Amino acid sequence: MATWNSRGLRGSTFEELINMTNDLYAEKSLALVQKIPTPITPIEIDKQSRHITLAYFEKDSTVDYIGVVQGIPICFDAKECHTDTFPMQNIHEHQVNFMEKFEKQGGVSFLLIYFTARNEFYYLPFRVLKQYVDRIGEGHAKNFKYAELDPKYFVKPEGAALVHYLEAINMDLVERK
Repeated sequence: MATWNSRGLRGSTFEELINMTNDLYAEKSLALVQKIPTPITPIEIDKQSRHITLAYFEKDSTVDYIGVVQGIPICFDAKECHTDTFPMQNIHEHQVNFMEKFEKQGGVSFLLIYFTARNEFYYLPFRVLKQYVDRIGEGHAKNFKYAELDPKYFVKPEGAALVHYLEAINMDLVERK
């Protein structure tokens, strides 16, 4: 049984930027993407603020977001990294399994990573994530470095879309062909 406390809100600012971008995409009929809530059972509630202070996860979640972009199903997880080394322990086996099955059904799976120290967003295609996962089994370190990333997948803001990931999806789709 996994539990969480206030650390569970670590990625809330990044997720809010993604949510605002997704709202803009929906307004412009570019995409329909929703945040998937993580099912939890509260254990402790602060009586004054009425906030949950301790809870456990009811089951393994899949990914943070699922939706469709111009008829193409997508799913992705949002991760933050505070250094130039991304620890693979931040990605759970059940998430990789879900993303792999999603891809086999014709969808596009990826991670959006926020490198906080650099204030940069990155689109990590599932096929590259899978390479990082697989190499751990070959004895490689359980991480990947910022320097290993393909520069073309850095996500730039465009207008009100602060995490404008649609262009990265398009590049990902072109590379698959």
